[in-house]
Order: sequence, then structure tokens, then C-alpha cells
Amino acid sequence: MIVCAAVSQRYGLLRRVITCFLVGFAAASAHAHEIRPAVVDIQLRADGSLEADIRLNLEAVLAGIGGSHQDSDDSEDAPVYNRLRSLTPTEIQREFALFQSEFLQGIVLRADGIRLRLAVQRVSVPAIGDQQMARDSVITLTGALPAAARALVWEWDRRFGASVVRVDAGDGRELYSAYLQSGAVSDDIDLHTVVAQSTGSIFGNYLVIGFEHIIPKGADHILFVVGLYLLSPSWRVLLWQVTAFTLAHTLTLAMSMLGWVQIPATIVEPLIAASIVYVCIENLFHQRLTRSRTLVVFAFGLLHGLGFASVLTDVGLSPGHLVTGLIAFNLGVELGQLTVLALCFLLVGLWFRNRSWYREVIAIPASLVIALVGSYWLVERTLLA
Repeated sequence: MIVCAAVSQRYGLLRRVITCFLVGFAAASAHAHEIRPAVVDIQLRADGSLEADIRLNLEAVLAGIGGSHQDSDDSEDAPVYNRLRSLTPTEIQREFALFQSEFLQGIVLRADGIRLRLAVQRVSVPAIGDQQMARDSVITLTGALPAAARALVWEWDRRFGASVVRVDAGDGRELYSAYLQSGAVSDDIDLHTVVAQSTGSIFGNYLVIGFEHIIPKGADHILFVVGLYLLSPSWRVLLWQVTAFTLAHTLTLAMSMLGWVQIPATIVEPLIAASIVYVCIENLFHQRLTRSRTLVVFAFGLLHGLGFASVLTDVGLSPGHLVTGLIAFNLGVELGQLTVLALCFLLVGLWFRNRSWYREVIAIPASLVIALVGSYWLVERTLLA
């Protein structure tokens, strides 16, 4: 009796630890506003002038949330960010006017080593929409190149986060395209010769973007994958689910990037939350893989692929790098998902999967908590949007 009581107390503590961990994870993620890279399109003109359109989350920059954070809620300035999110376009433009000189100091564009003087031509801010989604503003800068300039270098202040930089010549040629991590400086951009980036460089950039979209940024995708893992400790059961999910999201990711399928995020994001709820509720009543479960996971994979595509669209994928970028991004997503599964195995599967109490103590409580988190996200993305 004493031994049984001790064992019960021990596993009760384990259950509470797992539950608290998941609740804490949910609380940290539920209101997250992902900090995405700025997309910088620099157009060179035949008359020697240039124009740079910078598409960015302007509220995050104004609040000082950038390179050191993965999402706005990680920052102590999150209340400032949330206040800015509720301002009208005119009010945001006024806020930027006060910040403009500091913003320009954080942009370094050099031609043959000479720093160019840039001026703000206009600031375009969308109307207030879904405040759970980042609002993309566009700041247009203008400048002039020195006569006979041969090379250009872009540098973006570390505080402003990562950037995707694309440079086009006046005749429409793409001179340069790269994803730069926070504080990174571009290569020398030859203004007269189209120098193709190495396939390895492009592949590496988009591989990192795909992985980071799962870890640490993809809380909903992480919980969905954990839900798949919790159905059964059998690797065969997991393999069938993961294969179906991978094939499906690869299909819709490719179709979306090719422009064949376009569904608004306002529809996709609530359905992704619903997918989390479904698989975890099903975990409460089943522990064997059925054909219907595999088909449902495939269907949900189609939805998640559309979510992945929205991220890749936000970052920007040059038509010239479509295949390489798409493959690398998708592989990065896969590596992220496999990392999540590996962590699940190391944390609980390796030690407890063959225990008689595994389902009662770990799988069911964890599935229930994740289902509750998914339910909250579903309400948040529909009724509270």
C-alpha cells in the first residue's frame, strides 16, 4: 500500500509538471506577434537615382522590438507595441516622423565605400485590421548614386532585425537577392554585372527561415506535431502520420507559391487551431492509428502548408530562386518538426513509453491541455479577432 501510494504520488507530480509546462508554453505563445524580417526592394534608375521600398512591421521598430526578440511579447516594450497597433495610419505616421532621423541613421547604403544620403519620400500604413496579425507598412526612400558607381553595400541596424534585400537594375535585371540575419552586411553588389548567388548560399538562407518558423516561432505547428506524437508511442504509428502530414503541406506550399491556391490567413489560421483541437481530442479516445486518422492528418497538412506559404510570401521568394528556395524552406520546416519529435522522445518517450501508465499519466493529460490551448486560439482567431 505504501509503495503504491508513493508511486501514485510520484506520477501525480510528473503529471502536474507536464501540465504546468504546457500551460506556461501556451501563455507565452497565445498572444505572440511574430517579428518578421523587413523586405527591402532597391530599384536603380537610369538617371542615377535609386528608390528603396522597405516593407516592415513599423510598430515593432518604433517600439524598439527587433533583432533581439522572436516575437513582440518577449519584449518589455510589448505594451508600447500593443498601443501602437491600435493607432490609425495617420497617428502612426506622426509617431514615425518623430523617429525618422534615428531610423535613417540605422540604414547604411554605400556606393564604392561612400555613404549615400537617403530621404523619406512617403510612409504607407494600412488601416487597422486584425490586431493579432502584424501590420505591414512600407517606407519609401530615395537617393542618388555617385557617377560611375560600381558597387553597392546594404547595412541594416541590428536593432531593426533581419532583412531580405533585393536589388534590381533600371533595365529589370536582378542584381542581388539575399536574406540577412540581424546586423549582417550584404556582399558587394556589382551594379553593372549580374552575379548569381551561389546555390548553397540561397539554400542555406531559406533553410534557416524554414527551421525558425517551427522553432522557435511556430507554436501552433509545434503543438500539432506534439499532438501527433501523443497518439501512440509506436514509431510506426508516428511515421504514417508524419508522412501524411509532410506530403500534404509540401503539396499546398508548392501550389500556393506557384499562385495556384490562395486562401486568406483569416480562414487558414483558425482552421490550423481547429486541427490542434481535433487531433488531441481524438487522442483521448483512441490509441491506435486508423485510416480516417491518416486522412484527417493529411487534410490538416494541407492547411498547415498554406500557413507555411504565408510566411514564405512575407519573406519574399525571387522567381529566379523559386525551386531552390522552396525546397530549402520546406526542408527547414521538416528539420524543425523532426527536432520537436526528437525532443518529445528524449523528454518522455525514451523513459516512459513502455510503462503501463504512459497513456493515463502522460498522453491523455498532455493531449487535454494542448486541446484547451488550441481551443483558446480558435476562439481568439475567430470571435476575438
